[in-house]
Amino acid sequence: MTAQSPGDGSGTGTTTIAAIAGEVGVSVATVSKVLNGRADVAPETRARVEESLERHRYRRRTKKKPVGTGQIDLVFHEFDSEWAMEIIRGVEAVTAPAGVDVVLSQLGGTHHPPQHWLDAVLARRPLGVLFVLCSPTPGQQAQLRRQDIPFVVVDTDSATTASVPTVGSNNWNGGLLATRHLLELGHRRIAIVSGPEDVLCSRARLAGFRAAHEEAGVPVDPDLVRYGTFYLDAGYTHGMALLNRADRPTAIFAGSDMQALGVLRAARQLGIDVPGGLSVIGYDNLEVAAWTDPALTTIDQPLRDMAGTAAHMMLDLARGEQPRTTRIDLVTELVVRESTAPPAG
Repeated sequence: MTAQSPGDGSGTGTTTIAAIAGEVGVSVATVSKVLNGRADVAPETRARVEESLERHRYRRRTKKKPVGTGQIDLVFHEFDSEWAMEIIRGVEAVTAPAGVDVVLSQLGGTHHPPQHWLDAVLARRPLGVLFVLCSPTPGQQAQLRRQDIPFVVVDTDSATTASVPTVGSNNWNGGLLATRHLLELGHRRIAIVSGPEDVLCSRARLAGFRAAHEEAGVPVDPDLVRYGTFYLDAGYTHGMALLNRADRPTAIFAGSDMQALGVLRAARQLGIDVPGGLSVIGYDNLEVAAWTDPALTTIDQPLRDMAGTAAHMMLDLARGEQPRTTRIDLVTELVVRESTAPPAG
Protein backbone atom coordinates (compact mmCIF):
# COMPACT_ATOMS: atom_id res chain seq x y z
CA MET A 1 0.00 0.00 0.00
CA THR A 2 1.36 3.44 -0.88
CA ALA A 3 0.82 6.49 1.28
CA GLN A 4 1.92 10.05 1.85
CA SER A 5 5.26 11.35 2.91
CA PRO A 6 5.65 11.14 6.69
CA GLY A 7 3.96 13.81 8.70
CA ASP A 8 1.29 15.25 6.37
CA GLY A 9 -1.55 12.97 7.48
CA SER A 10 -2.88 12.44 3.96
CA GLY A 11 -2.17 9.90 1.28
CA THR A 12 -3.25 7.78 -1.62
CA GLY A 13 -3.79 4.60 0.36
CA THR A 14 -6.50 3.64 2.84
CA THR A 15 -4.13 3.97 5.80
CA THR A 16 -2.50 7.28 6.61
CA ILE A 17 0.30 8.12 8.96
CA ALA A 18 -2.22 9.99 11.11
CA ALA A 19 -4.38 6.86 11.30
CA ILE A 20 -1.37 4.79 12.41
CA ALA A 21 -0.57 7.39 15.07
CA GLY A 22 -4.18 7.40 16.33
CA GLU A 23 -4.35 3.60 16.47
CA VAL A 24 -1.13 3.28 18.45
CA GLY A 25 -1.81 6.32 20.61
CA VAL A 26 1.29 8.33 19.69
CA SER A 27 1.97 11.52 17.78
CA VAL A 28 2.35 11.73 14.01
CA ALA A 29 5.91 12.90 14.66
CA THR A 30 6.68 9.65 16.52
CA VAL A 31 5.44 7.53 13.60
CA SER A 32 7.53 9.70 11.29
CA LYS A 33 10.61 9.08 13.43
CA VAL A 34 10.05 5.32 13.24
CA LEU A 35 9.62 5.47 9.47
CA ASN A 36 12.83 7.47 9.11
CA GLY A 37 14.91 5.19 11.31
CA ARG A 38 15.39 7.74 14.06
CA ALA A 39 16.88 6.34 17.26
CA ASP A 40 15.05 8.62 19.70
CA VAL A 41 11.98 6.39 20.08
CA ALA A 42 11.47 4.06 23.04
CA PRO A 43 11.85 0.38 22.02
CA GLU A 44 8.35 -0.54 23.23
CA THR A 45 6.82 2.36 21.30
CA ARG A 46 8.83 1.52 18.20
CA ALA A 47 7.65 -2.09 18.36
CA ARG A 48 3.98 -1.03 18.59
CA VAL A 49 4.33 1.38 15.68
CA GLU A 50 6.17 -1.23 13.60
CA GLU A 51 3.47 -3.79 14.30
CA SER A 52 0.74 -1.39 13.16
CA LEU A 53 2.67 -0.36 10.05
CA GLU A 54 3.20 -3.99 9.13
CA ARG A 55 -0.40 -5.00 9.80
CA HIS A 56 -1.67 -2.20 7.56
CA ARG A 57 1.05 -2.89 4.94
CA TYR A 58 2.00 0.73 5.03
CA ARG A 59 4.36 1.86 2.26
CA ARG A 60 5.42 5.48 1.85
CA ARG A 61 5.20 7.02 -1.58
CA THR A 62 8.70 7.92 -2.75
CA LYS A 63 10.33 9.12 -5.91
CA LYS A 64 12.85 6.67 -7.26
CA LYS A 65 16.36 8.08 -7.39
CA PRO A 66 17.84 7.77 -10.87
CA VAL A 67 20.67 5.26 -10.82
CA GLY A 68 23.93 7.17 -11.05
CA THR A 69 23.01 9.78 -8.43
CA GLY A 70 23.27 7.72 -5.28
CA GLN A 71 25.02 4.97 -3.40
CA ILE A 72 24.45 1.42 -2.23
CA ASP A 73 25.49 -0.19 1.02
CA LEU A 74 27.62 -3.36 0.79
CA VAL A 75 27.67 -5.10 4.15
CA PHE A 76 29.58 -8.28 5.05
CA HIS A 77 28.93 -10.47 8.06
CA GLU A 78 32.72 -10.44 8.51
CA PHE A 79 35.72 -9.48 6.43
CA ASP A 80 37.92 -12.21 5.01
CA SER A 81 40.41 -10.16 3.05
CA GLU A 82 40.83 -12.23 -0.12
CA TRP A 83 37.29 -13.66 -0.21
CA ALA A 84 35.75 -10.26 0.49
CA MET A 85 37.93 -8.60 -2.15
CA GLU A 86 36.52 -10.94 -4.81
CA ILE A 87 33.00 -9.82 -3.85
CA ILE A 88 34.00 -6.14 -3.79
CA ARG A 89 35.62 -6.42 -7.23
CA GLY A 90 32.49 -8.05 -8.64
CA VAL A 91 30.21 -5.34 -7.22
CA GLU A 92 32.44 -2.48 -8.31
CA ALA A 93 32.65 -3.80 -11.87
CA VAL A 94 28.91 -3.11 -12.10
CA THR A 95 28.47 -0.01 -9.91
CA ALA A 96 31.45 2.02 -11.17
CA PRO A 97 30.27 2.22 -14.81
CA ALA A 98 26.80 3.13 -13.49
CA GLY A 99 28.21 6.00 -11.43
CA VAL A 100 27.03 4.51 -8.15
CA ASP A 101 29.14 4.77 -5.00
CA VAL A 102 29.56 1.87 -2.55
CA VAL A 103 29.54 2.23 1.25
CA LEU A 104 31.35 -0.72 2.85
CA SER A 105 30.69 -2.11 6.32
CA GLN A 106 30.82 -5.38 8.27
CA LEU A 107 28.89 -6.87 11.18
CA GLY A 108 31.71 -8.45 13.19
CA GLY A 109 30.66 -12.04 12.49
CA THR A 110 26.91 -11.76 13.15
CA HIS A 111 24.47 -12.86 10.47
CA HIS A 112 21.80 -10.20 11.10
CA PRO A 113 22.46 -6.45 11.36
CA PRO A 114 21.93 -4.73 14.72
CA GLN A 115 19.03 -2.30 14.78
CA HIS A 116 21.27 0.75 15.23
CA TRP A 117 23.06 -0.13 11.98
CA LEU A 118 19.77 -0.44 10.13
CA ASP A 119 18.49 2.82 11.65
CA ALA A 120 21.52 4.60 10.17
CA VAL A 121 20.82 3.05 6.75
CA LEU A 122 17.14 4.05 6.90
CA ALA A 123 18.12 7.61 7.76
CA ARG A 124 20.68 7.75 4.92
CA ARG A 125 18.27 6.22 2.36
CA PRO A 126 20.70 4.57 -0.11
CA LEU A 127 19.61 3.23 -3.49
CA GLY A 128 19.74 -0.24 -1.95
CA VAL A 129 21.62 -2.65 0.30
CA LEU A 130 23.68 -5.72 -0.66
CA PHE A 131 24.04 -8.19 2.22
CA VAL A 132 26.91 -10.70 2.01
CA LEU A 133 26.60 -13.88 4.12
CA CYS A 134 24.10 -12.02 6.29
CA SER A 135 20.51 -10.88 5.91
CA PRO A 136 17.94 -8.63 7.57
CA THR A 137 15.45 -10.18 9.95
CA PRO A 138 11.80 -10.35 8.80
CA GLY A 139 11.06 -7.21 10.80
CA GLN A 140 14.02 -5.40 9.27
CA GLN A 141 12.95 -6.54 5.80
CA ALA A 142 9.59 -4.90 6.45
CA GLN A 143 11.32 -1.67 7.51
CA LEU A 144 13.41 -1.56 4.33
CA ARG A 145 10.40 -2.28 2.14
CA ARG A 146 8.35 0.47 3.79
CA GLN A 147 11.14 2.90 2.95
CA ASP A 148 11.33 1.51 -0.60
CA ILE A 149 14.98 0.57 -0.08
CA PRO A 150 15.56 -2.63 -2.09
CA PHE A 151 17.95 -5.26 -0.80
CA VAL A 152 19.66 -8.33 -2.28
CA VAL A 153 21.52 -11.09 -0.44
CA VAL A 154 24.75 -12.67 -1.69
CA ASP A 155 24.49 -15.92 0.18
CA THR A 156 26.35 -19.15 -0.44
CA ASP A 157 23.96 -21.27 1.61
CA SER A 158 21.18 -21.39 -1.04
CA ALA A 159 18.54 -21.26 1.70
CA THR A 160 17.00 -17.79 1.87
CA THR A 161 13.25 -17.48 1.37
CA ALA A 162 11.71 -16.76 -2.02
CA SER A 163 10.66 -13.28 -0.84
CA VAL A 164 14.31 -12.23 -0.47
CA PRO A 165 16.19 -11.61 -3.76
CA THR A 166 19.29 -13.80 -3.46
CA VAL A 167 22.30 -14.81 -5.52
CA GLY A 168 24.16 -17.93 -4.40
CA SER A 169 25.93 -21.04 -5.63
CA ASN A 170 25.38 -24.80 -5.55
CA ASN A 171 27.31 -25.91 -2.47
CA TRP A 172 25.99 -29.47 -2.47
CA ASN A 173 27.29 -29.94 -6.00
CA GLY A 174 30.64 -28.42 -5.01
CA GLY A 175 31.04 -30.92 -2.17
CA LEU A 176 30.03 -33.74 -4.49
CA LEU A 177 32.52 -32.76 -7.22
CA ALA A 178 35.43 -32.38 -4.80
CA THR A 179 34.83 -35.73 -3.15
CA ARG A 180 34.16 -37.57 -6.41
CA HIS A 181 37.52 -36.35 -7.68
CA LEU A 182 39.34 -37.76 -4.66
CA LEU A 183 37.43 -41.04 -4.77
CA GLU A 184 38.11 -41.45 -8.50
CA LEU A 185 41.83 -41.00 -7.77
CA GLY A 186 41.57 -44.00 -5.46
CA HIS A 187 41.38 -42.36 -2.01
CA ARG A 188 39.29 -44.18 0.58
CA ARG A 189 40.21 -42.34 3.79
CA ILE A 190 39.11 -38.80 3.01
CA ALA A 191 38.74 -36.16 5.70
CA ILE A 192 36.68 -33.00 5.44
CA VAL A 193 37.40 -29.77 7.30
CA SER A 194 34.21 -27.80 6.81
CA GLY A 195 33.11 -24.35 7.92
CA PRO A 196 30.98 -23.60 11.00
CA GLU A 197 28.37 -26.26 11.73
CA ASP A 198 25.60 -23.66 12.03
CA VAL A 199 26.29 -22.21 8.57
CA LEU A 200 24.13 -23.85 5.93
CA CYS A 201 26.72 -23.76 3.14
CA SER A 202 29.03 -25.85 5.39
CA ARG A 203 26.33 -28.44 5.86
CA ALA A 204 25.47 -28.44 2.15
CA ARG A 205 29.09 -29.13 1.19
CA LEU A 206 29.25 -31.90 3.79
CA ALA A 207 26.04 -33.37 2.37
CA GLY A 208 27.68 -33.46 -1.07
CA PHE A 209 30.74 -35.10 0.52
CA ARG A 210 28.53 -37.81 2.03
CA ALA A 211 26.56 -38.27 -1.21
CA ALA A 212 29.76 -38.93 -3.18
CA HIS A 213 30.81 -41.57 -0.64
CA GLU A 214 27.41 -43.22 -0.78
CA GLU A 215 27.50 -43.17 -4.59
CA ALA A 216 30.88 -44.95 -4.51
CA GLY A 217 29.85 -47.39 -1.79
CA VAL A 218 32.57 -46.06 0.56
CA PRO A 219 31.66 -45.46 4.21
CA VAL A 220 32.40 -42.07 5.80
CA ASP A 221 34.55 -42.24 8.94
CA PRO A 222 32.87 -39.81 11.39
CA ASP A 223 36.25 -39.17 13.05
CA LEU A 224 37.42 -37.58 9.79
CA VAL A 225 34.60 -35.00 9.72
CA ARG A 226 35.61 -31.69 11.30
CA TYR A 227 33.96 -28.25 11.60
CA GLY A 228 35.79 -24.95 12.04
CA THR A 229 35.96 -21.45 10.64
CA PHE A 230 36.79 -20.84 7.00
CA TYR A 231 40.16 -19.34 7.92
CA LEU A 232 43.81 -20.39 7.87
CA ASP A 233 44.08 -21.23 11.55
CA ALA A 234 41.21 -23.72 11.41
CA GLY A 235 42.80 -25.52 8.46
CA TYR A 236 46.13 -25.66 10.26
CA THR A 237 44.69 -26.82 13.61
CA HIS A 238 42.46 -29.53 12.14
CA GLY A 239 45.16 -30.49 9.64
CA MET A 240 47.67 -31.10 12.44
CA ALA A 241 45.14 -33.16 14.41
CA LEU A 242 44.16 -35.29 11.42
CA LEU A 243 47.69 -35.81 10.12
CA ASN A 244 49.07 -36.79 13.54
CA ARG A 245 46.69 -39.77 13.69
CA ALA A 246 48.14 -43.23 13.30
CA ASP A 247 45.41 -43.91 10.70
CA ARG A 248 45.67 -40.50 9.09
CA PRO A 249 43.66 -39.71 5.95
CA THR A 250 45.23 -39.84 2.51
CA ALA A 251 43.22 -36.82 1.35
CA ILE A 252 41.64 -33.74 2.95
CA PHE A 253 38.80 -31.70 1.47
CA ALA A 254 38.94 -28.19 2.96
CA GLY A 255 35.88 -25.95 3.10
CA SER A 256 37.77 -22.96 1.70
CA ASP A 257 41.04 -22.19 -0.04
CA MET A 258 42.22 -20.40 3.10
CA GLN A 259 41.57 -23.54 5.17
CA ALA A 260 43.44 -25.54 2.54
CA LEU A 261 46.47 -23.25 2.95
CA GLY A 262 46.42 -24.08 6.66
CA VAL A 263 46.29 -27.81 5.85
CA LEU A 264 49.24 -27.42 3.46
CA ARG A 265 51.26 -25.73 6.19
CA ALA A 266 50.46 -28.54 8.64
CA ALA A 267 51.54 -31.16 6.10
CA ARG A 268 54.76 -29.30 5.37
CA GLN A 269 55.51 -28.96 9.09
CA LEU A 270 55.01 -32.72 9.57
CA GLY A 271 57.16 -33.59 6.55
CA ILE A 272 54.26 -34.98 4.51
CA ASP A 273 54.61 -34.49 0.78
CA VAL A 274 51.65 -33.03 -1.13
CA PRO A 275 50.41 -34.68 -3.26
CA GLY A 276 52.72 -37.73 -2.85
CA GLY A 277 51.68 -38.45 0.74
CA LEU A 278 48.50 -36.38 0.99
CA SER A 279 46.04 -34.88 -1.48
CA VAL A 280 44.47 -31.54 -0.59
CA ILE A 281 41.52 -29.84 -2.29
CA GLY A 282 40.11 -26.41 -1.44
CA TYR A 283 37.00 -24.39 -2.19
CA ASP A 284 36.41 -20.93 -3.78
CA ASN A 285 39.23 -20.77 -6.39
CA LEU A 286 40.75 -17.56 -5.04
CA GLU A 287 43.63 -16.12 -7.06
CA VAL A 288 46.12 -17.36 -4.45
CA ALA A 289 45.10 -20.98 -5.15
CA ALA A 290 47.01 -20.97 -8.44
CA TRP A 291 50.16 -19.63 -6.73
CA THR A 292 50.57 -22.10 -3.87
CA ASP A 293 53.27 -24.75 -4.06
CA PRO A 294 51.90 -27.12 -5.20
CA ALA A 295 49.14 -25.22 -7.00
CA LEU A 296 45.83 -25.99 -5.28
CA THR A 297 43.11 -28.17 -6.75
CA THR A 298 39.86 -26.48 -5.75
CA ILE A 299 36.18 -25.91 -6.41
CA ASP A 300 35.50 -22.75 -8.37
CA GLN A 301 32.78 -20.74 -6.65
CA PRO A 302 32.27 -17.78 -9.03
CA LEU A 303 32.40 -15.06 -6.37
CA ARG A 304 32.85 -12.12 -8.75
CA ASP A 305 30.01 -13.31 -10.96
CA MET A 306 27.79 -13.82 -7.92
CA ALA A 307 28.54 -10.29 -6.69
CA GLY A 308 28.09 -8.74 -10.13
CA THR A 309 24.79 -10.52 -10.66
CA ALA A 310 23.56 -9.32 -7.27
CA ALA A 311 24.64 -5.75 -8.06
CA HIS A 312 22.77 -5.83 -11.39
CA MET A 313 19.69 -7.12 -9.57
CA MET A 314 20.03 -4.34 -7.00
CA LEU A 315 20.25 -1.59 -9.63
CA ASP A 316 17.24 -3.03 -11.48
CA LEU A 317 15.23 -2.95 -8.26
CA ALA A 318 16.35 0.63 -7.62
CA ARG A 319 14.96 1.54 -11.06
CA GLY A 320 11.65 -0.01 -10.08
CA GLU A 321 12.11 -3.11 -12.24
CA GLN A 322 11.14 -6.48 -10.77
CA PRO A 323 13.56 -9.39 -11.30
CA ARG A 324 12.42 -12.35 -13.36
CA THR A 325 13.47 -14.61 -10.50
CA THR A 326 14.33 -13.95 -6.87
CA ARG A 327 16.78 -16.87 -6.57
CA ILE A 328 19.84 -17.31 -8.78
CA ASP A 329 22.28 -20.16 -8.10
CA LEU A 330 25.47 -20.15 -10.15
CA VAL A 331 27.28 -23.39 -10.94
CA THR A 332 30.35 -24.67 -9.12
CA GLU A 333 33.13 -26.41 -11.05
CA LEU A 334 36.18 -28.53 -10.26
CA VAL A 335 39.56 -26.99 -11.07
CA VAL A 336 42.30 -29.64 -11.06
CA ARG A 337 45.85 -28.46 -10.36
CA GLU A 338 48.82 -30.05 -8.61
CA SER A 339 47.73 -30.77 -5.01
CA THR A 340 45.78 -33.97 -5.73
CA ALA A 341 47.05 -37.34 -6.98
CA PRO A 342 46.38 -41.07 -6.44
CA PRO A 343 47.31 -42.29 -2.95
CA ALA A 344 50.83 -43.67 -2.50
CA GLY A 345 51.18 -47.42 -2.67
